[in-house]
Amino acid sequence: MNAKFILPLAAGLLALGAPALAEAPAKAGPVVVVKADASLPFADKGGVQDWRAVSDREIWFLDTHRTWYRAVLFGPAFELPWVEHVGIDARPGGTLDRFGGIIVKGQRYNFVSFDKMSGPPPKKPGKAHKH
Repeated sequence: MNAKFILPLAAGLLALGAPALAEAPAKAGPVVVVKADASLPFADKGGVQDWRAVSDREIWFLDTHRTWYRAVLFGPAFELPWVEHVGIDARPGGTLDRFGGIIVKGQRYNFVSFDKMSGPPPKKPGKAHKH
């Protein structure tokens, strides 16, 4: 059975003084794929520190080593840009990869791709929401 959990709002963690969530300055140049078909271990055991919905088909995850991962959904999750919580549906070992998915308001959305990225997600007014 896949491990499922609800990722709390990062603002709650910031209120507890979690300095690891403070974003580093953006690197010069575009954000590019560092590794396609990547995996994020221990996603169900605190391996995910933060997440951002970039659109209704794209979500980015920040791990404990300050590495960003981009997941593209198979279909649109229309409420994703506005929800405060998402469930992470990882593989049985707790690893999040292209075979995983997210749960938004009780509905599961599969990933088409899961890639390690060179930096944080793009900031687009009205689209990107930090959680």
